Amino acid sequence: MANSLAGKRAFITGSFQGIGLGIATSLASEGAAIVLHGLADAETISKAEMAVMAAGASTVESHVSDLRDSDATESLIAKILSGGAVDILVNNAGIQHTATIAEMPRSKWNDIIAINLSSFFDTMRLLLPEMAKRGSGRVINIASVHGLVASAAKAPYVAAKHGVVGLTKVAALEYANVGDRNSGGVTINAICPGWVETALIEPQIQARVDLHNSDRAAGIADLLSEKQPSQRMSTPSDIGALALWLCNPAAHNITGAAIPVDGGWTAQ
Repeated sequence: MANSLAGKRAFITGSFQGIGLGIATSLASEGAAIVLHGLADAETISKAEMAVMAAGASTVESHVSDLRDSDATESLIAKILSGGAVDILVNNAGIQHTATIAEMPRSKWNDIIAINLSSFFDTMRLLLPEMAKRGSGRVINIASVHGLVASAAKAPYVAAKHGVVGLTKVAALEYANVGDRNSGGVTINAICPGWVETALIEPQIQARVDLHNSDRAAGIADLLSEKQPSQRMSTPSDIGALALWLCNPAAHNITGAAIPVDGGWTAQ
């Protein structure tokens, strides 16, 4: 299905690196126009743009904004829409801070809820009505295995990700009967990754690798052994492949789902 997304425009939050960039390059590989977003320096942004264009994007543009500010998000969406419709919205931006409830700074709670949950609501409320008018659109919310189960010392993150799953279900119900099989309908789904190999967790990986005489596979298996039965990490491109599949017209009746990519974590 070469260029199956030709003529489509995809906006991915938090997409200058990691999972967001993996999704952006996957969508680009099918010819989509890509709208990148995040908070990053010029070099990181340039590298992301080059990766997306090399993957096959028809065009690429980048926007820098802080999703904690809902007014700024409204301005961001207006600016993006001035360049054309958004056919695919991927809410991926997220931050993390670990501490017990008793020791969690209130400011960290505010920031994590704002970026990991409230920003998803903002982009959806601003873009879903436009998708509904066309009878076609895809929203993919990157939740987490922590949208399905909990871990200690991650109260705001777990609360936000559970909220993303609930928000996804509500939106899916509200837009379930929009469009038809030919137009593709408007679907809203959540992807719930477990461990994904990104730069963010590389220090944790390396610490385990050092304990296993530089055996990377053994170090990763050790890191994952407590939670992820497969003892294999996913890659950003794995998550991107699933996001791409959800954009297929054949996925018109898959909506309101929270799809785990967790090596059996939530099957336990």
